[in-house]
Amino acid sequence: MSRVTATFSSVLRLRSLKTVEENRLALLIVNRLMSIGDGKRSAEESALLSLLVEQFERKAYPAAPSAEPKDILRDLMEYNDLKAADLADIMGGRSRVSDVLSGKRAISKVQAKRLGERFMLSPAAFI
Repeated sequence: MSRVTATFSSVLRLRSLKTVEENRLALLIVNRLMSIGDGKRSAEESALLSLLVEQFERKAYPAAPSAEPKDILRDLMEYNDLKAADLADIMGGRSRVSDVLSGKRAISKVQAKRLGERFMLSPAAFI
């Protein structure tokens, strides 16, 4: 019995991965199984380990809350070194940009579409 097979057997006995070390080990095994190639590993082996890893990571590394549209816009402006005046045409004036960034006004659907085109993102990021 190879080391990978023996390790795989010990992971299979786990009901769920509970530690970072168990997760790391399972990821190594998944990578090893994936490198073996189709036809040389069972679909069940890969599916089971992927499920265990996904279950662990969902608990251990919860997704960050979604950013507010105004925060996304602010970050994009900063990253692209833009000022309110640079987006005035898209947003309907510098004061509209300021109102959105301060939270006084929401981004409209028309503005979201234009911002999406400007930054090559889905308009949904701004709604």
